Amino acid sequence: MKVLVAVKRVIDYNVKIRVKADHSDVDLTNVKMAMNPFCEIAVEEAVRLKEKGVATEVVAVTIGPKAAQEQLRTALALGADRAVHVETEERVESLAAAKLLAKVVEEEQPGLVILGKQAIDTDNNQTGQMLAALAGLPQGTFASEVTVENDKVQVTREIDGGLQTVELTLPAV
Repeated sequence: MKVLVAVKRVIDYNVKIRVKADHSDVDLTNVKMAMNPFCEIAVEEAVRLKEKGVATEVVAVTIGPKAAQEQLRTALALGADRAVHVETEERVESLAAAKLLAKVVEEEQPGLVILGKQAIDTDNNQTGQMLAALAGLPQGTFASEVTVENDKVQVTREIDGGLQTVELTLPAV
């Protein structure tokens, strides 16, 4: 089974951000960028699935400027097999990212798509849900554990009062 993992380029979480003088945005001049920490966790989970023999291939995908290749190289260093870069210099909001990722899902035909729970820059937590709706895929959010057996995925997540496990059926690929 092929696993597709989306990774996002964000300001490194150790960097103190500065606001532009006109207060229009964050000043990115000479700022260290990194892979979103939650995306890194998603890549690590995909690699674990590969090490268990569940996944046969891990494909990292990012949407962003040419410099986002750095985050793809990080994903490859973590154990991803291939990387896909949808290059754009435009700022990409959640819905646009979901639409672009849906096209990549259509082309790659993965058995499983993993995204981090949210990005630390916009903190929206929208892209995964939008992608699932656009691609017609089941979704499990805020996973603390993922178990794959045959065509079923069990997603365990923490909720108020304990743990909740949801079982999803993987799409036929």
